Amino acid sequence: MSASARQLAEGLVPAVRSACEDRLGEITWFRTDWQRGGAATGESTFRTDHDTDVPVVIKYPVGEKELRWTRRLQADDAPVIPRLYASGTEIGGYDFAWLIIEHLPAGPLGMHWDDANVERVADAAARFHKATSAYPVDRVPVREDWSTLAKRGSEVLRQNDVPDKSLWKEAMKRFRKHLHTLADAWHEHEPDQWIHGDLHLANAMCRDDRDDADVVLIDLAEVRAGHWIEDAVYLERQLWARPERLKATRPVKAIANARKHHGLTVDAEYTRLAMI
Repeated sequence: MSASARQLAEGLVPAVRSACEDRLGEITWFRTDWQRGGAATGESTFRTDHDTDVPVVIKYPVGEKELRWTRRLQADDAPVIPRLYASGTEIGGYDFAWLIIEHLPAGPLGMHWDDANVERVADAAARFHKATSAYPVDRVPVREDWSTLAKRGSEVLRQNDVPDKSLWKEAMKRFRKHLHTLADAWHEHEPDQWIHGDLHLANAMCRDDRDDADVVLIDLAEVRAGHWIEDAVYLERQLWARPERLKATRPVKAIANARKHHGLTVDAEYTRLAMI
């Protein structure tokens, strides 16, 4: 965290403490290596209604999506996301949404590889999809302009010296030839569900360090309307550079199996959709 960002974060602490009735303890600010956003994050304690101090993470500012979904998915005793202790949409007169959520002591799974990691994250993804299915899809899904992206990819190949350039050029040529057919096949399946949008091992934490502990998904800033295949392929793509890690479990198949286990629908031709 930069000096100016930390100064701002610390300056707003009294207002946050006041908003949560002085239940918040001392804060230790931190930033993870994989953190992409500009939010200030800190560890602290929070005094619950049962007069117990629990370890928490305070985070602000957060986006509207993260605040909305963190609030929505608190129905279960052990939700698939961190438990929420306090939140708000402003701090000290500033339009800064903020969260105080449980501190998860184990993880992320990406720090230590185990062949069971993929199946554990897949189960969490299915539980996330099931929890979010209680809410109608009221947002317009993102539609990528694949023609423009493919054209830009060809320009990059033409203008730069890249390894295996001739192979990439031939692949792009074939891809652009079949692009409309592929896009039409994909668009036949209108997105009618919510997806995490940033499903990877660094966003997978646990409430304890047991090998079979349920995974808790963090960072909900990218939740959006989509198709569960997008989460599955996104997770698998993280491992393409380490193919040996895909030998034990394929993420797409693992999430399909987990969805079936949790009573969710799975497209009959999901492997074809994943390939597209």
